[in-house]
Amino acid sequence: MQNNGQLSRRQILAAAGFLGLATLTGCGSGGDGEDTKDLSKKRDGAMKNYRAGQQFKATEPLTFTVLHNDNPVYPSKKSWLFWKELTRRTGVTLDATPVPLSDYEKKRSLLIGAGDAPLLIPKTYPGAETAFVSSGAILPVSEYTDLMPNFQEKVKRWNLQPEVDSLRQSDGRSYLLPGLHEKVRQQYSLSFRTDILTKHGLALPTTWGEVYTTLKALREEYPDRYPLTDRWSTNTPFPAGALFQYLGQAHGVRAGWSYLNTTWDATAEKFVFTGATDAFRQVVEYLRKLVAEKLMDPESFTQTDEEAVKKLLGEKSFAISANAQELVQNYRYNLQRQVKGATIEMIPVPLGPAGPVVMGGGRLENGMMISSKALERDDFVALMQFVDWLWYSDAGQEFCKWGVENTTFTRSGAGYRLKPGISLMGSDPGAPKDLQKDFGFFNGVFTYGGSWALVSSSFSPDEKKFTDVMAARKELPVDPPHPLRAEEQEQATLWDTPLKDHVTQNALRFVLGKRPLSEWDDYVKELKAKNMDRYIELHNQAYERFQKENA
Repeated sequence: MQNNGQLSRRQILAAAGFLGLATLTGCGSGGDGEDTKDLSKKRDGAMKNYRAGQQFKATEPLTFTVLHNDNPVYPSKKSWLFWKELTRRTGVTLDATPVPLSDYEKKRSLLIGAGDAPLLIPKTYPGAETAFVSSGAILPVSEYTDLMPNFQEKVKRWNLQPEVDSLRQSDGRSYLLPGLHEKVRQQYSLSFRTDILTKHGLALPTTWGEVYTTLKALREEYPDRYPLTDRWSTNTPFPAGALFQYLGQAHGVRAGWSYLNTTWDATAEKFVFTGATDAFRQVVEYLRKLVAEKLMDPESFTQTDEEAVKKLLGEKSFAISANAQELVQNYRYNLQRQVKGATIEMIPVPLGPAGPVVMGGGRLENGMMISSKALERDDFVALMQFVDWLWYSDAGQEFCKWGVENTTFTRSGAGYRLKPGISLMGSDPGAPKDLQKDFGFFNGVFTYGGSWALVSSSFSPDEKKFTDVMAARKELPVDPPHPLRAEEQEQATLWDTPLKDHVTQNALRFVLGKRPLSEWDDYVKELKAKNMDRYIELHNQAYERFQKENA
């Protein structure tokens, strides 16, 4: 399911990557005090003694503007039950400005730059807020999280403070309220035609070494086919981004969708350049071996998703990257219709040199920027309370995801069950109604983060089995805070993209054999010529400075 942000992501995960995003200290008493103003006259519509777990209800009707990332899978409708029920419960009407998903980031920047942005600016990935800090266009939200008891409670209960603090800017404050997860969620891995494996006496692989031997055995049985053909290579900065990402996990390095130029070396206690590390080279070498021995389709790095899936369904390949939704709704459903007896499963991310590391996701997710104009309003406190309830309370998160009890869902023990006649992401292909398209729930603008019980409540049996295995693995340590000063950030930004582009382009050249791996040292020298060392020095200086200032 590449929608709802998976794509940017990765990238994002990157961008933010596991990045630890955000900083929201939640102190609200306000750091240096410049933005900590008397809010006694800004309490119109606010509740007195608002606390975690309490239903927010404005004491008078309020309207807040919001930027709405309009997903083409479920385009926004004014008739959605979501809007009506939200107003009934909270007394707040959201005036949404819809923006096509494909144009969201560009439109967001234009609106903020022109001073025309709505008050609430959700679906912002960590790191994207940095560009708007110096202009004063967005609120230093960390100064006001004392108005957000649900947010504070989850940060404390889930021990998220280290992740949250890593989002601090050079002024010590943060400008993004991130989605908060109780646990890391891994979504992508390889899937294999299990009926084909069984036919030839092969087991599902558990390590990358076994993946190689399994693909090699399949190639021997079917010498006219590539055992593995892959997808997620178009409309993304890193071809085969999913495969690079979870292969990188096994080697302890961020690659593919999660690639960042900086990697924290815990042993050396300093940042190093990711694309020049031995671990990144090992990832490239592994994929080069698969392509060179014709175990992996070289078109995997250029073809569309549709082309890759067509090869799987046409039995021209037997393995492909997957997530739970694609596995069930696309691969398995269509295979069973076209190939009698076909079965397919997604395996836990194969183990590699790094051991049982979970690195494919962080506990912080895309989140919310708030326009600095909000602080000028007399209903500012109510706005912060509303944001806290809708995006961070258990009740608000349940409402955004599942809707209205006995209307769109019923409770089933500790879980949820859609009402008959309502489908979610193809769960009931014959249902006349869809939870997203017809009711507006499970909308990526409002549905993210939450307890593991809530996040996993929509898992299919396959996804639950997969995530149970992955959840038992260890998480990669969060990178230490190292906020860059404004002038440093400007310089780092100038170097970042050319360096990242060079890594991406040459990784692909190495994998496809268009550049021999014997030229790896030359490639590193080329990175140095593009200011790799100076780029890393900036980040290490920022780290050392932060350590001294917070000793």
